[in-house]
Amino acid sequence: MGIGMKSDRQNKIMELISHEEISTQEELAQALNDAGFQTTQATVSRDIRELNLTKTARNGKLQYAVFEPSGVTMSDKFIRVLKDGFISMDMAQNILVIKTVPGMAMAVCAALDAMHWPEIVGSIAGDDTIMCAVRTVADTVRLMNKLRNLLQN
Repeated sequence: MGIGMKSDRQNKIMELISHEEISTQEELAQALNDAGFQTTQATVSRDIRELNLTKTARNGKLQYAVFEPSGVTMSDKFIRVLKDGFISMDMAQNILVIKTVPGMAMAVCAALDAMHWPEIVGSIAGDDTIMCAVRTVADTVRLMNKLRNLLQN
């Protein structure tokens, strides 16, 4: 299985859990298969772990959602800096490259550092580009999903 398929599938999982009520691995595997992803429950289980999903009560039912550790509230200031400066991101294996508005890379990089995400080993900022060294390719995919979720809210 190629990395592209995995990230496509994991992106689809994030989309599915944000738009549908999915409370079991079986339901998630079925929704993925319905969307054209041939997948097994073992793969879905691994994706759930890698995407850091948890079950939360919504509408009186337990459903999958992205795990946000309690007590770890990201400052609105950091999120605002991220949203204001962020343009795009791309991955090269375990390196996440983030493009920012010119002159904003240092501020966005400082905001990322302040979030203390365990996937990031270290980061370097230029004028409009940030390079984050990430532990693994899977962590890079997970980090991109976390960033997408943060930027969409």
